Amino acid sequence: MKFIKLPHLLLAALAGLSITLALTVSAGTNNETEPVSNTYKKAYFAGGCFWCVESNYEKRKGVIEVISGYSGGKIKNPTYKQVSSGKTEHLEAVEVIYDPEQVSYQELLDELWFLIDPTDAGGSFVDRGPQYRSAVFYTTEQEKQLAEQAIKELEQSGRYDKPIVTEVRPFEAFYKAEDYHQDYYKKNPLRYKYYRYRSGRDQYLEKIWGDELHKPRKHNTNSSATLEPSVMNMPQTDKGHYMKPEKEELKQKLTDLQYRVTQEEATERPFQNEYWDNKKEGIYVDIVSGEPLFSSTDKYDSKTGWPSFVRPIEPQNIVEKVDKHLFYSRTEVRSKHGDSHLGHVFPDGPKPTGLRYCINSASLRFVSKEKLDEEGYEQYSKLFEK
Repeated sequence: MKFIKLPHLLLAALAGLSITLALTVSAGTNNETEPVSNTYKKAYFAGGCFWCVESNYEKRKGVIEVISGYSGGKIKNPTYKQVSSGKTEHLEAVEVIYDPEQVSYQELLDELWFLIDPTDAGGSFVDRGPQYRSAVFYTTEQEKQLAEQAIKELEQSGRYDKPIVTEVRPFEAFYKAEDYHQDYYKKNPLRYKYYRYRSGRDQYLEKIWGDELHKPRKHNTNSSATLEPSVMNMPQTDKGHYMKPEKEELKQKLTDLQYRVTQEEATERPFQNEYWDNKKEGIYVDIVSGEPLFSSTDKYDSKTGWPSFVRPIEPQNIVEKVDKHLFYSRTEVRSKHGDSHLGHVFPDGPKPTGLRYCINSASLRFVSKEKLDEEGYEQYSKLFEK
C-alpha cells in the first residue's frame, strides 16, 4: 500500500514550506533582508506553504515585493531543514514590502483570510506540523487590535464550523529562506501549480468563500497614489480602478457572444473568432473592464484555433479557478476586476513558462501598439521597443 503515500510525499517535496500569517510594519528584521524606502512598510504573514502565500500577495496592487522566510522561533538564521523538522518554533512566513499609499495594513490583513484555513491548529492543508500554523505577527498595538477584531468578526460570521485558531503574536524577527524558495511559483510554474492543486488549498477556499473569493477586494480609499488612467471610457471607480458595470449596461455594451462568453462561461468556435490569427503588435485587455491582460509579445500559434499566450502581462489581473464542468478538472482563467470568463490555462505550452493560456477572443479587446498612448496604456509601449 505504499503507493497511497506517494501523493503526500510528492507534495511535501514540492511544497517545502508553509506560511504563518504575520503582519507588521518594518521593525526588527534581521540583516538578511534589504532595507526599504522610507515610503514603504513591511508586513509579515504566515499561512502554510509560503510559496502559495507569496504568490497571492505579489499579485496585490501596492505590494512591492514578497520574501519567503521564517519567523516566531528563537534560533537565528535557521535553515529550511531545521524549520521543517518542526522543532525550532519558527513558522514559515513571508515578508511583504508594500506602499501604504496604495494598499493599507487592514487590506493586507483582510487578504489573509482568503489564503488560509484559520481553524487548522495542526498545520495547513496537506502540510502538517507546527511550522505550518497560521499567525498574525504585530509590532504595534493598533495592528494587534485590528487582528483581534478581524478574528472576532470571522468567529461571528458563522462561516466556519470550528473555532478560529490563527495566532496573534508580537513580532520579533524575520529570517529570509534559501534562494530556491524565493519566487518559486515563477521559477517552477508547473511544479507549483501541481502542488497547489493537490494540496487542497484552493478547493477549501472555494468551499468557504464561493464567488466572493474571485470578486475584487476593496482598495484603500484613502490612497493618494497615482492610479491607472482612464481607458476608452471603460467603467472604473472614481479612483481609476477597473471595475465591472451593472448587468443591464453590460447587455447593451457587449455583443450576444461577448456576453455569453464573459458572463455565462460559453466558448466561442475555434478558428472562427477575431484574434486567433491576429499577428499585429499590441496588448489585449478585458472587454468588460479594460484591465490589461496579455501582450502580442507572449502570443503564439498553438494550432487550437483560439488566441494563446505563454503568460499574462499583469499576473495580478488574472484569477484562476477550478473548473469541473467536463469529465475532468481544468483551470479556468478569469479577469480580476471585471470577473470575466476568459478561458483556461494548460501546462502544455512552450518555453519559457510551459503554460498555454487559451483565451476566447470574445473576452478581449485588442489595443495596437500605435494606440497605447492614446488609450491610456502608455506604460506598455516599452514592450515593443526594438
